[in-house]
Amino acid sequence: MREITSVKVSCVKFSLGQIVATPGALDALQRAGQAAQEFLARHAVGDWGDLDAHDRRENALAVREGFRLLSAYRTTAGERLWIITEADRSVTTLLLPDEY
Repeated sequence: MREITSVKVSCVKFSLGQIVATPGALDALQRAGQAAQEFLARHAVGDWGDLDAHDRRENALAVREGFRLLSAYRTTAGERLWIITEADRSVTTLLLPDEY
């Protein structure tokens, strides 16, 4: 995994901690011509992307209670990208679903 630089956003709902990405996620971002920060900024403000209503409610609870957070997005190339922030907010990981 590779560490990603910081993200600047307003109205952040939680700490991202150390930000890392898997090789697959980095490759997907490169193929799409997109930056990790684009997705991290959405994640940090509670834009969970392509989650269903149940998972959105779980994330709302996780923000309040300090549980693990998940977001799911699609790159412009159509590849799915997940972002997971650990419950202790120490690490946020960008990864592809098949890398979980």
